[in-house]
Amino acid sequence: MNKKLMSHSICLTLMVLLLNAPTSFGAETKIQPHTGYATWYADYFHGRRTANGEIYHKDKFTAAHRTLPFGTMVKVTNLDNNKSCIVKINDRCGNNPKMTIDLSKAAAAEIGMISAGIQKVRLEIIE
Repeated sequence: MNKKLMSHSICLTLMVLLLNAPTSFGAETKIQPHTGYATWYADYFHGRRTANGEIYHKDKFTAAHRTLPFGTMVKVTNLDNNKSCIVKINDRCGNNPKMTIDLSKAAAAEIGMISAGIQKVRLEIIE
C-alpha cells in the first residue's frame, strides 16, 4: 500500500470515529446526587441578562451552577426541611467555591431558605 492511500485510509477511519462519537465529552456520564450550599439572587439582578443570554426573572424557577450545562433540570432539596423544587440551569455561579448553586428568588422561597440566605441542599440531575 502506498503512502498516499494509507494516509487517506487513516483520515477516513478518524472521520468515521469522530462522527460516531458522542456530541460532547461526558455526555453519557451520570452525575450522582450530591450536597452543597445554595444562595439566592438578590432582587437587584431581576431583569438582567444571564450567562446563557436569558433575562433573569425572580419569579421563575432557574439557577446558576458552575459546570452543569445550560438547560439541565435539577431537583434542589433543602436538607433542613426536606422541601424541594426543580430548577433549570441558565446562568453561571460566581467565584465562591463554597457555593454550589445560586437559586432564583422563587426557587429559594419554594424550599424555605429566603431568611437563611445560605442553605445546605442536595442536588439531583433529573434531565
